[in-house]
Amino acid sequence: MSTETILLNWLRDLPIRKKLTLVILYTSAVALLLLCSVLGAFQYFNFHHMMARDTIVLADILAKNTQAALTFQDENAAQQTLSSLQAKPSVLAAGLYDENGNRFAEYVRDNAAVDLPDRPSADGSFFESDKLVVFRPVLLNGKRIGTIYLQTSLQELYDHLKLFTGLSAVVFVGSVFVAFILASWLQRPISQPILNLAETARRIAENKDYAVRVEAKGRDETGLMTNAFNQLLVSIEEGQKALRTANDSLQKEVAERKDAQEKVHQINTELEARVAERTVQLETSNKELEAFSYSVSHDLRAPLRAMDGFSQAVLEDFGEQLPPEGLRYLRNIRQGAQRMGTLIDDLLSFSRLGRLPIDKHTVDNDSLVHDVLNDLSSEREGRQIDIRIGHLPSCQGDSALLKQVWTNLLSNAIKYTRHRNPAVIEIGCKVEQESVYFVRDNGAGFDMRYANKLFGVFQRLHPTDQFEGTGVGLAFVQRIVQRHGGRIWAEAEVDKGACFYFTLHEEGKP
Repeated sequence: MSTETILLNWLRDLPIRKKLTLVILYTSAVALLLLCSVLGAFQYFNFHHMMARDTIVLADILAKNTQAALTFQDENAAQQTLSSLQAKPSVLAAGLYDENGNRFAEYVRDNAAVDLPDRPSADGSFFESDKLVVFRPVLLNGKRIGTIYLQTSLQELYDHLKLFTGLSAVVFVGSVFVAFILASWLQRPISQPILNLAETARRIAENKDYAVRVEAKGRDETGLMTNAFNQLLVSIEEGQKALRTANDSLQKEVAERKDAQEKVHQINTELEARVAERTVQLETSNKELEAFSYSVSHDLRAPLRAMDGFSQAVLEDFGEQLPPEGLRYLRNIRQGAQRMGTLIDDLLSFSRLGRLPIDKHTVDNDSLVHDVLNDLSSEREGRQIDIRIGHLPSCQGDSALLKQVWTNLLSNAIKYTRHRNPAVIEIGCKVEQESVYFVRDNGAGFDMRYANKLFGVFQRLHPTDQFEGTGVGLAFVQRIVQRHGGRIWAEAEVDKGACFYFTLHEEGKP
């Protein structure tokens, strides 16, 4: 983990006042350390330069003072000149070399462990680990007659640096202390508004009182933050009021819905009771209907058979004795009895249709239509009929019941086109969102204003002297189509034909 990460983790949980104070102190300390380092480096290099310059000047003075001694080879004079360096504590050793590089005289400070070089090196100054070495020429009238060597200690430099370091430490500590006093005072305008915000937030969290406000001091960022915080409190307070209002309204609505649910439950209970009652009534009605059907089937048929039978017997036994008008009356009686029997049969079939179970399976409508046309071939004898059969997709249904649908629709189309030559009957299916089967003809048609009567029991739109029938066939068709989950409708125009459409519920579709 890096130092920066450790420092940030340590600062994270400190109070804002301590954070600001430490940041100021840290910044001031780093700036002071940088300044002291720069000044220390400057002192070090400057003192180096001054020592080298002073030592070179001293070496040049010695070189002038030893010119005569070298010229006249006076070793005593040279030794005395070098011994004068005793007054210079920093000089550890000195040496004078003749023009041939031989040591002519030397000086070594007492107790100084110094080795003089046997021969001089190149002119110049050189800093080593703990000493400064200088080689300077001895000139006479521009001619080199020897070399002066000086070796000085760096202890003075080290003492100077120690003094500077001590003074810097004192200044650093004093400056940090002053910075601490100033930071403790200067951080308050920054930290106090933040502390006020934190204290207000704590009170709001504990008491849930959003009516409190924080006093904004100044127009700086903390002032803007305080104003934004107050605006946020205003928004929250308004939201709380709206929430309480909505909650009250919701509770009222819940109570109303609860009451409504109780009423709905009560109504459902009543409806269930009514359904049960109506179910009982319906079962009773069905039983009465079955009894009525039985009565119709046995009690009403007997008088009709008697009327038809006795009328036929009179016609056969006494027909020659009756006048023409009497014969016509008897024939009308027989036709009425037979028509009444047909109506009773149709009515009984229609009433039983709703109770018959539906045996659904895949029905091939193409084959079914051809079978129906074959069954109706007797009705087409002697007529010119153009029957056009399109593609009829298969469906799911009861083939016996669907055969009655096609039989009634095609029988009507053949019947109501008897006055057309040629008659045109079109059978097909339109596949859109669902399969729509249709039977279209160019027969008598009907007035669409009476289309609502078309599928009623015993409802006829043409007189019986024009087109025979009981008026039950289309009611049969509608009941079968509805039991298959479909619908049926018709479009027509008088003397221009009619078209009957019907659909069936397709598996897998809603």
